[in-house]
Amino acid sequence: MAAEILFVDDDKLILRCSTDLFRSRGIELLTASNAAEALELFKSHEIAVVVSDNQMPGMTGLEFLSKLRHVSPDTVKVLISAYVDLPTALAAINGSEVYRYLLKPWKNEEILEVVQEGLKRYRTIHNIRREDEAVLRSLAQTIELKDPNTKGHCDRVAVYALLIADAMGVAKETQRQIKYGSWLHDCGKIGVSEFILNGTGRLSDDEFETMKMHTSWGADVAEKADLSEVAKNIIQYHHEKYDGTGYPEGMKGEEIPMEARIVSVADIYDALTMDRPYRTGYTSCQAKEMIREMSGEALDPEIVEVFLTVVPDGRVPSSDELQGCGALLSAGKKAALCLRTVRR
Repeated sequence: MAAEILFVDDDKLILRCSTDLFRSRGIELLTASNAAEALELFKSHEIAVVVSDNQMPGMTGLEFLSKLRHVSPDTVKVLISAYVDLPTALAAINGSEVYRYLLKPWKNEEILEVVQEGLKRYRTIHNIRREDEAVLRSLAQTIELKDPNTKGHCDRVAVYALLIADAMGVAKETQRQIKYGSWLHDCGKIGVSEFILNGTGRLSDDEFETMKMHTSWGADVAEKADLSEVAKNIIQYHHEKYDGTGYPEGMKGEEIPMEARIVSVADIYDALTMDRPYRTGYTSCQAKEMIREMSGEALDPEIVEVFLTVVPDGRVPSSDELQGCGALLSAGKKAALCLRTVRR
């Protein structure tokens, strides 16, 4: 999907003139007449640059752009105002990470230049990130080498999590961060001995306490790597349980970040279908029924319902089918997905 440009203004004439201006340069715009309408567009579009009026009914442009820091942090933000307002300009730049602050009426060449500069900025960030993706995925696969029984686990968890997130209408940028967090959710296991990871029996209490530390160790790695908050939340909290009996903090219900609740379902689903030294993986139907039984206890019931709707029965995609994880979501939709279990 190509990154797009969004103009937000409650004045329909301005939107029409902006559309005509950019179309004359071969550039199509998305438009929205208010912040709420604009936020909906972020669920189905990858938006590189957003140009927003400040004075709008309901949510102001400044409030809207502040919200985008969490919804789509990479989007380049431009705020427009009809009059000079230094406090608003400073708040925009300092609080919302606004790229440019422009006054109405703008000059055509000025707005064209600002938007094109924003596009270059966005593409540069994502070109760098594409290189980072290879590093992140390589790291996840290296960690899997410590436990050969989990080969392909990080890829499959990412597929399942993205299927869920997409069906829930999660913003595309957040989906991207969920993918990274899914790849690296077990990165803390780099500090767990192979003896514990590859044992054939039930873990002792001491071994289980050591295993539990992988969430904290992983969170420390994520912090040092300057990963996003979404990815860090997944790494640290994917073993929290909806009823509050999980770890590391015993969070309950919606206290657990949404992204961690999504990946928890995906993680357990894949683990249930994986062959382990101490048991054979469950079939798709068996594992789905087990997931259903965990609803409201270990797992968020609303996310479980979405999961059961969007993940089809069948075999797990092979590593070759999942190659090039930039297309993980489409691969997940095409491939039949199966299941396998988590130790303790």
